[in-house]
Amino acid sequence: MCNKHVPVRKGSDMHVPDGFLDAPTSVATAAVAVAGVGLALSRARRELDDRTAPLAGLVAVFVFAAQMLNFPVGAGTSGHLLGGTLAAVLVGPWTATLCLTVVLAVQALLFADGGITALGTNITLMALVGVWAGWLVFVGLRRVARSAGPKVVPALAGVAALVSVPTAALAFTALYAVGGRAPIPLGELTAAMVGWHTVIGIGEGVITLLAVGSIIATRPDLVHGARGLLSARPLQIRTEVPA
Repeated sequence: MCNKHVPVRKGSDMHVPDGFLDAPTSVATAAVAVAGVGLALSRARRELDDRTAPLAGLVAVFVFAAQMLNFPVGAGTSGHLLGGTLAAVLVGPWTATLCLTVVLAVQALLFADGGITALGTNITLMALVGVWAGWLVFVGLRRVARSAGPKVVPALAGVAALVSVPTAALAFTALYAVGGRAPIPLGELTAAMVGWHTVIGIGEGVITLLAVGSIIATRPDLVHGARGLLSARPLQIRTEVPA
């Protein structure tokens, strides 16, 4: 859903540039972003402790590096890892919102990746919609597969990550329908954004699965999404038969 160039069909990625949406829409998304980040600031402290706080920093660095690397997906379109679901599963959704917000702010202010006037829009789409869509899908799947234990967390995270990318893309098309300024037909934009970002979502799902899986294999206690899951090991009851 980045659009480094206004024509979405040529050279698009997940960041919305300046001028792509009109001023009222940009102001509205900025207000949503401020409210969402403010709420995250008050709630994130419940997710972090002395053990997991360093992981949040590492997650932000990883997402920043991953978003700087674009890969072609065809027809002049490029994409990159969003990292919202990955961050939410590892450190919690509120902390993930803050991690993505910091990443997007640094990219906009220092690297001109996404417009400064569109920063609120990008935070709304990636740090709010992207993070929370993925987290809610993950939580729903986790309830269904709860008895499987922590070992199923990577697969569930991968599926949730896949869903979160086209969901964020669809949210962008909704904003464009309200206040888009580029001369692109809405139907064509929707098909391009959702279609290509479903492909990108597959890559995001695989990367999320591998990243979460590597941490689950070594330190499952650090993974926020694995907290409270039942052990997959069946309870063994020994009985002794008297001689």
